[in-house]
Amino acid sequence: MNHKLGSRTTLCLIAGLVALTGVAACGPEQAGSEQADGSQPKASSKAVPGADQVAACPSTPSKPPVSNALPDVTLPCLGDGPDVRLADLRGPLVVNVWAQWCGPCRDEAPYLAELAKTGKVQMLGIDYADPRPELAVKFATDEGLAYPHLVDADKTIQRPLKVAGPPLTAFIDKDGAVVYVHRGVLTSQQQLDQLVRDKLGVTL
Repeated sequence: MNHKLGSRTTLCLIAGLVALTGVAACGPEQAGSEQADGSQPKASSKAVPGADQVAACPSTPSKPPVSNALPDVTLPCLGDGPDVRLADLRGPLVVNVWAQWCGPCRDEAPYLAELAKTGKVQMLGIDYADPRPELAVKFATDEGLAYPHLVDADKTIQRPLKVAGPPLTAFIDKDGAVVYVHRGVLTSQQQLDQLVRDKLGVTL
């Protein structure tokens, strides 16, 4: 009798562990969860439906450190492509921190999309503190943000860039230095274009 009870208990424990494992691997925050080795998984078209419609992240060669650079953190790509180390990036570059749940981010998206069309500066988005990667993909595609986007589900850039919340737009010069950070929503195309001219010296 005890033997049968012990076997039944063992089977229940195994079933419980299987169920817990299934729960841990699913859910809306899947893209921000850690893998077995402690690293962040890449958000790719295989992980998030529709992510193959988002611009792929390019491979970025390692660069020596510079003063006042973007933080030395590596983030996964929202679309296809490798993880990107922010400190390796060089400009002229506009980095926009956004989230699909952020109303002002949606308001300023047309200005960023229009700037990207000029091809005069590099553009990079960072989907910030966003628990719904599938909605982030929809946001980027619906708004025509046709440039690469990274995922910062764990707010790793919060402290170094002093991110109170999205939106935030950083301007990086050709040497990799952050020359200006605009906190809050961009209110017009003229404002964004003027910042690009004034802070990066790029004529549009």
